[in-house]
Amino acid sequence: MSSEERQDEDAPAPDSSEELLRQVLSEMETQTLPEPKNEMERERDQFKAMAQRAQADLVNYRRRVDEERQELQRNANASLLAKFLGVVDDFERAIDMLPEDAAAVGWQEGLMLVKRNLDNLLESEGVSKIEADGKQFDPYEHEAVHYMESPDAEDGSIIQVFRDGYRLHDRILRASQVIVAKSAQDAQAESDDQTNSQ
Repeated sequence: MSSEERQDEDAPAPDSSEELLRQVLSEMETQTLPEPKNEMERERDQFKAMAQRAQADLVNYRRRVDEERQELQRNANASLLAKFLGVVDDFERAIDMLPEDAAAVGWQEGLMLVKRNLDNLLESEGVSKIEADGKQFDPYEHEAVHYMESPDAEDGSIIQVFRDGYRLHDRILRASQVIVAKSAQDAQAESDDQTNSQ
C-alpha cells in the first residue's frame, strides 16, 4: 500500500460535498504547479528568442541587400563615368589645339559652353579633378610616366601633368599621369646603374 493510500485512509471522511470541495481546494493550494507549465514557459521563451533572432536576421539581410544594390549602382556609374572621361579629354585637347584665328568668336564660345556643361555634368555626379601639378607624388592618386631631373622642384614633386585624374566622391576613377621631379643625385645614380647594366 502506498503512502498516499494510507493518508487517504487516515483522513477523516468528509461530512458533506461542501467539506469535500474545501478539502480538495486546500490540497490544490498546497501543491506546487505541475512540471508541464514550466516546460511550456521554457518552450515559449525559446520560440520567442528564435523569433527575435529571425527578425534581426531579416533586418540584417535587408540592410546587406540594400548596401549591395547601392554598391552595384555606384560601380555601374563609375564604369560609365570612367568611359566618359575619355570624351572629356578629347574635347579638352580639341579646344587646346584650336588656333586663335581659325574660328569665329561665337564658335569658340559655343565650344567653351559645351565644355562648361560637361564639367557641370561631372560635378553633379560627384566627379572632381585630382589636383596634381606641384603636389607631392602619391601612388594612390598619381601614375608616374616619367622621372625628370629638375633643379627648381622638390624631389618627388609633380612637375607636369600628362593626363588629368578624376575621383568619384572618395574613390579614384582614374589616376593622373604625371612627370615627377628627381634630385640630381638620384638621376646620377640611375644613370650609373644603366651604364653598369649595359
